[in-house]
Amino acid sequence: MTEEKIMTELKRTALFEEHKKLGARMVPFAGWSMPVQYSQVIEEHLQVRSCAGLFDVSHMGEFEVKGKGAQKFLQSMLTNNIEKGEQGQAIYTIMCYENGGSVDDLIVYKINDEHFWLCVNASNIEKDFKWLEKHRPQNVIFTDISSEISLLALQGPNSEVILELYCKSQNIPFPTLKPFRFSVIKNKTFDGMIAHTGYTGEKGYELFIKNGLAVELWKNLLKIGGNYGIKPIGLGARDTLRLEMGYPLYGHELNQDITPLEAGLHFFVKLDKGPFIGCEKLLDQKQNGCSKYLVPLELMEKGIAREGYTIFSEDKKEIGKISSGTYSPLLKKSIALGFVKSNYKSDENFLIDIRGKWIKARKINLPFYRK
Repeated sequence: MTEEKIMTELKRTALFEEHKKLGARMVPFAGWSMPVQYSQVIEEHLQVRSCAGLFDVSHMGEFEVKGKGAQKFLQSMLTNNIEKGEQGQAIYTIMCYENGGSVDDLIVYKINDEHFWLCVNASNIEKDFKWLEKHRPQNVIFTDISSEISLLALQGPNSEVILELYCKSQNIPFPTLKPFRFSVIKNKTFDGMIAHTGYTGEKGYELFIKNGLAVELWKNLLKIGGNYGIKPIGLGARDTLRLEMGYPLYGHELNQDITPLEAGLHFFVKLDKGPFIGCEKLLDQKQNGCSKYLVPLELMEKGIAREGYTIFSEDKKEIGKISSGTYSPLLKKSIALGFVKSNYKSDENFLIDIRGKWIKARKINLPFYRK
C-alpha cells in the first residue's frame, strides 16, 4: 500500500483542513492523520514553554457514563478514588486488568455522582470501550461520544489570558479554575467543557467542544492569542514536552504487561478504597515489591536513547530497556525513561547501548524540567 493511499484512508479531525492551510506535516497516528509539526519540533517546544501553543488532540476518545450506578461502576474499574472526587474535578487514573497490567490511563471528569466523562487514549478507544462494556451493570448508561467531540489543548504561560480574552469575545463567563477542575459551558459558540488540565507541565487548558464548532474556536484562539505568542503545535513537541515532565505515554511507560506501580504511579493507586479490578496484584506488589521499576535517566554523553535500547549496569550486565527518550530543548541534553530489574533500582549510574556504543547515563529525579 502506498503512503498516499495510507494517508487517504486515515480518519481526519474536524481541523484537518486548517492544519493543511498552516503547512503542517501530517503523519499517521493511531489511525488518524495528525499534525506532527508546523515548523521545527524544538521551536514549537520552546514556544509552549515561553508563550503559548495550541494543539489539536481530537483523536483522543471520550466516553459518557451516566446512571445511579455510574460512580460505583467506575470505582470498581479504576485505581484512583472516584468517590472522593468533587463535582467539577478531573481525576487522573489507570484502568487495570486482573493481573495488574494497564488497560489504559485516562482522566475522569466528574460532573456529578451520576454523570461522568472519560477521556481515553486514541489508540485504546475500541479496547477501552469493550472492557468497560463487558463489566457495565444494568443501571449504568455507557456511550462512546468520541466521534462527536473535538479536543483542543491551549498550553503555556500565556494560556490563561488568551482563554479569558476568548471568553470575553464570546460572552462566556470566564471559568476561574484551579488545576484539575473543569466547567461545562453551553452557548451558541461553545458547547462542551473547559478543563484546567494538560500534558505539557505548563499552565494550560483542554477544551472539549462539539465538532461543528471546533474550526471557529481554533481560528479565534489563534487570532486572539496573536499578541501573546500563540502558535499551532504538533504532536512531536507534545511528546518532548510530556517527557521533560516525566509523564507516562501508553504503549511506552504503561501497557498490558506494566502495572501502574512499576511505572511509578503510586499516588494514583488507592488500595484502601475498596476492591477494583487488579487491586489484588497491586497490593501484592506494594507488599512484596515489583520485578521491574521505571527510572528517569540523564545521558552524560552525546546520543539519544530511543525506545527499545538496552540498559546495562556499570559492570555491563543487561538489566532493562528504554521506554521513551528524546533530546530536551530546555536542558540541552538527552533524557530518557526506562525499566530496570528491581535489584538495580537504587543504582545511580548506568550504561546504554546506542548503536553499539556504550553511553553513560545517571539516574535523576523527576521531573526532568523544573521551572
